[in-house]
Amino acid sequence: MRLQEVSRVHSTRKGKGRIQPLKKLHPQYIVGFIDGEGSFSVSIYKDETMKNKIFVRPEFEIELRADDKEILERIKNTLGCGKIYDCNYERYGWYPHVKYKVSRLDEISQILIPFLEKTPLQAKKAKVFSYFKQIIEKRIKKEHLTAKGVGEITKLREKIRKLGKKHRLETARIRENRSSGGVGK
Repeated sequence: MRLQEVSRVHSTRKGKGRIQPLKKLHPQYIVGFIDGEGSFSVSIYKDETMKNKIFVRPEFEIELRADDKEILERIKNTLGCGKIYDCNYERYGWYPHVKYKVSRLDEISQILIPFLEKTPLQAKKAKVFSYFKQIIEKRIKKEHLTAKGVGEITKLREKIRKLGKKHRLETARIRENRSSGGVGK
C-alpha cells in the first residue's frame, strides 16, 4: 500500500466560478460514521531514539473507497484536525481508497477526544474508545517511557484488538473493495 497525503480544505465543486467551502457535518452524523467505519489503533515498536527503546503510536483512522473522498474531507473540515491520504491497493486489485488519519497526540487529546466525549459513540466502539483514551492519558503522562507503562498500554491495546476481531463474515466487504479486474482474474 502506498500513501500519498492530500491537503485540501475546499471542495472541487465549483459554483458561480469559484471554489466553495466544504459544508460542515452534524456531530451526531460524524459519531455514527465513526461507529461504523472508524478505527482506533495503537502501534508499539522498537525505536532506538526513545529512552526505553520503545515507541507507542496511537492513531485514529477512517478508510473508504476514493469515490467517497468528499465525506472524509467534510469530516476533517468539521473536526479541524487530521490528514487525508490517497491509498494505492492496485496490487490487490482493489479500487483506490482514501484514508482520514489523526495521529498527532495534541490533535487526538485536544480535539478528537473532547469531540467524542461531548457526542459519545453508541456502538461497541465506545468501549474501544475508552481503552484508546486511557492509552492517550498514559502517553500524556509520559508513562509510555517506562516498562510498567508500556506493559499497561500493551494490555489496553490487546483489549482493543479483541473487540475489533473480525470473523469469516468479511467476504462481502472484500468483494466490494475489489475492482472487476481484481486478483484471481
